[in-house]
Amino acid sequence: MHYTVVERELELKLILSPERSIPVPARLGYRTDDPYAVHVTFHINSEYPVHWTFSRDLLVEGVFRPCGHGDVRVWPTKSEGRSVVLMALSSPDGDALLEAPSAQVSAWLERTLRVVPPGTEGEQLGIDDALDQLLAQ
Repeated sequence: MHYTVVERELELKLILSPERSIPVPARLGYRTDDPYAVHVTFHINSEYPVHWTFSRDLLVEGVFRPCGHGDVRVWPTKSEGRSVVLMALSSPDGDALLEAPSAQVSAWLERTLRVVPPGTEGEQLGIDDALDQLLAQ
């Protein structure tokens, strides 16, 4: 099965308090064989990277307005005069607030949307083809 990967390395900030943040190297990942999801991998003072997967739609919307509830919330804001996107992640292991540069996230999202336009995700999975074959029998 052939699929396309759209990745981007960038530096996020882990917000520890209103006055304090630390840089966190991260990778945004999108694969056409998992067309509804985005994958964020980052390294926080640990031997193993931390992986988060959530809906691409959530991140697309979160660049423009607050959205999400529960484990993942995303919203735009300004930080030192720059446009940034904040991601609040909650898990049993703890909570994290990460800040990403809006321009970089938006540019990467645009690339994913060119590869798989919104509304065509189901076609990527081949569900329609499988159904057609099933019904044709």
